[in-house]
Amino acid sequence: MSDAHHEEESAIKTPKQLIMAILAGFLVPIVCIVLLVLYVTNEKHIGAGSDGLSPEAVAARIKPVADDGFILKDVNAPKVLKTGDEVYKMACAACHATGAAGAPKMGDAGAWSARIAQGYSTLAKHAIEGIRAMPAKGGNPDLDDVEVERVVVLMANSAGAKFAEPAVPAPAAPAAPAADAPAAPAK
Repeated sequence: MSDAHHEEESAIKTPKQLIMAILAGFLVPIVCIVLLVLYVTNEKHIGAGSDGLSPEAVAARIKPVADDGFILKDVNAPKVLKTGDEVYKMACAACHATGAAGAPKMGDAGAWSARIAQGYSTLAKHAIEGIRAMPAKGGNPDLDDVEVERVVVLMANSAGAKFAEPAVPAPAAPAAPAADAPAAPAK
């Protein structure tokens, strides 16, 4: 057996390489730890010039849609009836201006002639109660029957009918207390 001694070669051959290896052994873990701490403790920052998280911007995003254009109505106030033109623009024009769902177009004498021949009362009844694809009162249940009748006259007359504007019923007078009611007994 031989006493041959095998020497292994080292990657570090000079003192400069030894100093670099020691520095790398200390600095690399320290840099990694510092970067990890910065990553964990970092808060989300808004970009420069962005006001996306300002109280005003947040309030605008979460503002309910119903707040836009919402108007409170006084239910005790007397109802102001709309004209036929106002009702047409509000409820009827969506279908009767375009002919959607088979609706006769405003002013189209050919499409309205058979309907006009049925008479005013039938046209008004169909408009108030609804017929085929047309919902009752044009889909607006808040309309008064007189308002619907006004728009029927407007559309039929634009196609050649000679219907008269409907009469507005007089408002009902409030009920007066009965004079024959017995008086309350005195105590």
